[in-house]
Amino acid sequence: MFDLGPSYVPLPPELADARVRLRPPRFADFRAWLAVREKSRAFLEPWEPTWESDMLTRAGYRKRVRLMVGDWRDDRGYAFHIFDRADQSLVGGVNLTGVRRRAAQYASLGYWMGVDQAGHGLMSAALRVLLPAAFQTFGLHRVEAACIPENAPSRALLAKFGFRAIGVARSYLRIDGAWRDHILHELQADDLTASRGMAGVAVEKRAGAPAREDAAPIAAEQGAIVDRQV
Repeated sequence: MFDLGPSYVPLPPELADARVRLRPPRFADFRAWLAVREKSRAFLEPWEPTWESDMLTRAGYRKRVRLMVGDWRDDRGYAFHIFDRADQSLVGGVNLTGVRRRAAQYASLGYWMGVDQAGHGLMSAALRVLLPAAFQTFGLHRVEAACIPENAPSRALLAKFGFRAIGVARSYLRIDGAWRDHILHELQADDLTASRGMAGVAVEKRAGAPAREDAAPIAAEQGAIVDRQV
């Protein structure tokens, strides 16, 4: 387990319900993560930023985990691996990145799911755990998300949890080697509570965390991970 140092926003080591468990990535997850990512490459690449040359190497994985640990420690972002509690297998990932404090109090949602695990409700289960924590634990006022117009499963997932489309950003992110338009979405606590995805689960919104003078923009490679197949 990593020593994350003093966390600005105190968090439990993991979030879970009866279906899934979410916890921060660890170095020891590399083999399980690699197996899912390698098998799912053709499935994921059309919806993701171009994979770096070291994407599937142990060194590249460790580099990204170190960045995630720094983001967590400095309240810039919160990344989780998703585990299916039926067999404890790693099936995907979900994150809140680009955290902004002060008057904004928002972050961007990103997610990905392995090809064999997609379509079985695991991402819905993960968001059912993470999104309430975004408001209750992280003290956010708003969660944003963006997806390519052609990504119908992702658009349906966001709508299920009460996200509202608020516009189209032209050439918003460089996805699979090309600048792509994205539909922008936003979610507030009241939207989540009333959504089909929460099935009546109460969502309480706490006051936002106080602003930090040293809050820095999140690394670009983290902020870009907002468009994933479900």
